[in-house]
Amino acid sequence: MGPTARTTAETTTEQPARWSSRQTSWDRQQEAYLPDREQRFAALLDVVEATRGEQPRVLDLACGTASITGRLLARLPGATSVAVDLDPALLRIAAGTHAGDERVRIVRADLGTPDWVRAVTDAAPEVAHGGFDAVLTATALHWLTPERQRALYAEVAGLLAPGGVFCNADHMPDPGLPALTGRLGQWRDARRESLYAEGTALSWSQWWDAARSAPELADAVAERDAIFAASHGSSESMPPYTTHLDYLRAAGFAEVGLVWRGLTDAAFAAVR
Repeated sequence: MGPTARTTAETTTEQPARWSSRQTSWDRQQEAYLPDREQRFAALLDVVEATRGEQPRVLDLACGTASITGRLLARLPGATSVAVDLDPALLRIAAGTHAGDERVRIVRADLGTPDWVRAVTDAAPEVAHGGFDAVLTATALHWLTPERQRALYAEVAGLLAPGGVFCNADHMPDPGLPALTGRLGQWRDARRESLYAEGTALSWSQWWDAARSAPELADAVAERDAIFAASHGSSESMPPYTTHLDYLRAAGFAEVGLVWRGLTDAAFAAVR
């Protein structure tokens, strides 16, 4: 993957309605993939508000279009967010959606290497000294290898303030339900394909095909295609939730456990 770098919003300060529309279209596509998407977001924000109050300093990790950031600021207007991702197309939508909002900083960095930590601390040095109140991520880190996931959890711990929380909602099957997990996965896939066939929602590939033809995104999507050509989609790491909790304990978190479950997915919270 490409080198760590900070993104800019050069072309995103115009036509806010267009960026809002792009954000909405991304959300709709994701909701077809994850019907309980809003529930998992709400669980993460419940943890943040309950533990860190109304003005948390949040790191939105593997942020995509910064969907979590948008919901964070709607719920807690006094919050701030540093939103991090590698994808130039999704970051462009994030930058356009939040253009002019001083509460949000967009950072382009590759979570596949530890260099992302420097990119974040350079972008938000005042937070780096005191630590983030919360690090949030959803349905993204399964693209990392198990070894990289484990290392990332330790890196996250180093960015949190004492008492800060790390929450990740992702594919985390229950090891006690192997046969049921398989059946639930088949049911979920069939439901999604039905939505696509009905035209109720765009599939992943349809959404990206539309983005490639959008003047405001075409160059960023071309760059994205080059970045992820040899990696994205090649493999996914979806260990049971118990493995994630083991990684967190090894990283030095004081408390770890699940705060939400949705069939084959779950969200953990880890307290620094």
